[in-house]
Amino acid sequence: MALITWGAEYSVGISSIDAQHQKLVVLVNDLNDAMAQGKGKDVLEKILAGLVDYTKTHFAHEESLFKTYGYPEATAHKMKHDDLTKKVLQFQQDLNAGKAVMSVQIMSFLKDWLLNHIKGTDMKYSAFLKGKGVN
Repeated sequence: MALITWGAEYSVGISSIDAQHQKLVVLVNDLNDAMAQGKGKDVLEKILAGLVDYTKTHFAHEESLFKTYGYPEATAHKMKHDDLTKKVLQFQQDLNAGKAVMSVQIMSFLKDWLLNHIKGTDMKYSAFLKGKGVN
């Protein structure tokens, strides 16, 4: 069963960003499924690396739009991106070094952060960017 089910309530109304958010949901679900099925450390590390890489790509895309269109809350939004990136990279390093294991708590953190970020922080830029013609 999926950890996260995408719904219309998560749409920011910007097709490129919604597609990226849906991809992030798939990656978090893939990581959760691999953990739940007892997949090996190598599999978990590979999926987590893909999630980290795609998250960086997504954040860069959002931040590029902010810069292009002069989003006034860009700095605060980027700080939230940077905070998550640091946490996930630290977890990735700990997992790779054998200091951490995938757990329900980590998956819950990723799920809550992603959904709360989309429904809260990301929704704030939706009207602004759509008002600039981004769709």
